[in-house]
Amino acid sequence: MHRHDLALIGFGGVNRALAEIIHSRGTALADDLGFELRVVAITDLRLGSLMQADGIDLEAVFAMAEGATFAGMPGGAAVPQNDFVIRSTTADIVVEATFTNPVDGEPAVSHVRAALESGKSVTTTNKGPVALAGAELRRIAEEHGARFEHEGAVMSGTPVLRFASDMLRGTRISGVEGILNGTSNFVLGRMEAGATLAEAVAEAQALGYAEADPTADIEGSDVQLKVVILANEILGAGITTADVVRRGISAISPEDIAAAAAEGRRWKLIGSAVRTPDGGVAASVEPVALPLAHPLAGVSGATNAVSFDTDLLGTVTVSGPGAGRMETAYALLSDIIAIDAHQRAGVEAAR
Repeated sequence: MHRHDLALIGFGGVNRALAEIIHSRGTALADDLGFELRVVAITDLRLGSLMQADGIDLEAVFAMAEGATFAGMPGGAAVPQNDFVIRSTTADIVVEATFTNPVDGEPAVSHVRAALESGKSVTTTNKGPVALAGAELRRIAEEHGARFEHEGAVMSGTPVLRFASDMLRGTRISGVEGILNGTSNFVLGRMEAGATLAEAVAEAQALGYAEADPTADIEGSDVQLKVVILANEILGAGITTADVVRRGISAISPEDIAAAAAEGRRWKLIGSAVRTPDGGVAASVEPVALPLAHPLAGVSGATNAVSFDTDLLGTVTVSGPGAGRMETAYALLSDIIAIDAHQRAGVEAAR
């Protein structure tokens, strides 16, 4: 049976969850997919780096004591050595799941670029490389016969990009809008129930929805990156974050919440990209008081949703989890499946 060898760059919640899926499902997963998966390299800020061409014993990695590093294992080192591992690993797919700076996309952009330049396909859940350097990275991938997949960059494990490209193929999509940040959606829901903004944010932090610094969620910069991805990937816009008007929810008051409710409306932070009559694309992130009949008005809690405006089907809405370690790990798995399918198609075409 065909096999894909993986290099996991970053071993936090998401890549660890992917490793857990591979380890726990084993033969059943291979039977289901038609190919095997093996981890041959791992890098992590805390653990260091580990490369074993014959496959890493994942159970041994999971059992590592708190504070231990890979230094004591064959092929291990106490420091990550990300670039070295990416360029020299025997893996054919690099799974990038590190921290990314929303301003320049680093270090994730450099990780993806190094992998693609080495002829390795990449799957990432990072928004930065896709939103800030997507065109460049796709070009590099094509030049080196590799694939750059990033389904999880918008709505975690809920398929949005592939849904648009595959399931809506043949329609003309004139616009896309969505609730693309579960934290802000949860906060607005709690405010509607009577909590203040500060109380709602604190509750979101306690539940693990919001980071210690919730600015990116509350002020909309997280959604701004996702809007760039949706606009460029689905509408072919070629825009940057500078082209996306952004307003967060920090200015929404209890009075605003009450006034909207009295009018049969509900506040949501909406990211949108819409084709304009001149052929351009207008993109924004802003709080909107939606009528309750709107398909996004009933999306509650940390759930995300995207509505596509199409010519043949009208409005089509997809909703699902926009976060979660296992859900995001599934997005990586779906990308690996897509990479394998593309490679198989190429082999068949060459025959």
